[in-house]
Amino acid sequence: MTTGHPELVAAIASEIKALGPIPFARFMELALYHPQFGYYMRAPEGTGERIGWQGDYYTSSDVHPILGQALARQAEQIDRLLGQPDPFTVVEMGPGKGLLAKHFLSACAPSFRQRLRYVLIDRSPAMRDMQRRNLSEWLNEPGLIAWEDHLNELAPSSITGLLFSNELVDAFPVHRVQVTDGRTEELHVDYRDGRFIECLKPLSAVALATQLQHLHHDWPEGYRTEVNLQALDWTKQVAQRMKRGFVLTIDYGHTAHDLYGPERKNGTFLCYSRHSANESPFLEIGVQDMTAHVDFSSLAAAGEPHGLHVTGFTNQLSFLMGLGVETMVAELEPESPEFRAAIHLLKPNGMGGTFKVLVQHKGVECAALDGLKYKPFWGSALTGLESNVTA
Repeated sequence: MTTGHPELVAAIASEIKALGPIPFARFMELALYHPQFGYYMRAPEGTGERIGWQGDYYTSSDVHPILGQALARQAEQIDRLLGQPDPFTVVEMGPGKGLLAKHFLSACAPSFRQRLRYVLIDRSPAMRDMQRRNLSEWLNEPGLIAWEDHLNELAPSSITGLLFSNELVDAFPVHRVQVTDGRTEELHVDYRDGRFIECLKPLSAVALATQLQHLHHDWPEGYRTEVNLQALDWTKQVAQRMKRGFVLTIDYGHTAHDLYGPERKNGTFLCYSRHSANESPFLEIGVQDMTAHVDFSSLAAAGEPHGLHVTGFTNQLSFLMGLGVETMVAELEPESPEFRAAIHLLKPNGMGGTFKVLVQHKGVECAALDGLKYKPFWGSALTGLESNVTA
């Protein structure tokens, strides 16, 4: 049964009628980012919200400000490593409601903020409006905050500083593939008798076939998984715009070895609505979020040919510990709501362990960043794809 935003359903159905079955990645792109009706592109109905305790899912910034505070500490260390450039540019990709930016700016030392240029990359008018409200106290500071629709609107080699994202890459549209009769085929979406249905067809892109070769997969019959080609293109764009500095990618995901292991035979694709997960993308189209876990090995490998090298790989708990989270938590009243919220970000079997942090650098020596003091993974955890991913 197909349900969802009626204009969006009609737009997707019209494209399929005109072109035939479309790759699932295209369906996901339209469901989330259709310019008028996509999940992220339009304002929530009534007084509701997409992100937060009253929405479909929440991020670390909805839980407690300590992630933004820790990122500010990490940025100030990076600033010193780079020789305190003027300006020091921070680019946040996919800034959500602007809470992470708010917490970051609140924690910055005034002397650092005087040289800071904070750029938010977001193409959603609805999300930009919310970001402006949350960042209103800084909008009158000349040159501090700017917005761009897309990363490619920044000039090549224009960033000296830090580019980071939090729960961005997991929302990129993914290609979904399945092993059938010994062949790896791609999941497509068709529209018949007033409803969307899935069907398997040959791979839709040479880049998809190439990436599957790089994964060295030997999957059993019926194995289904996801490949995020947009993440590889995004990493290349990030590398090209970075002159000197660091890239931090925070998200839930795994190394390729773990993500594509036999125990994940059904993949990681999920939909979220009102904090409940389901595997039904044809329900509530444009009204629910869609996501898949991140392949951090491929992100690391995609940056290497463009001068973006791995600095380190850790999880959120270890990252925050390295930046002094225990001091921040110690300042809170034990058993207070704020204390419990902060601990929620640190749970090893929850957000602290599930969320990973990939740090990459360009134009600087590999540095001992405070956020990488504690290493829960072996140094070779990300290896295996670096020499195989094409430019």
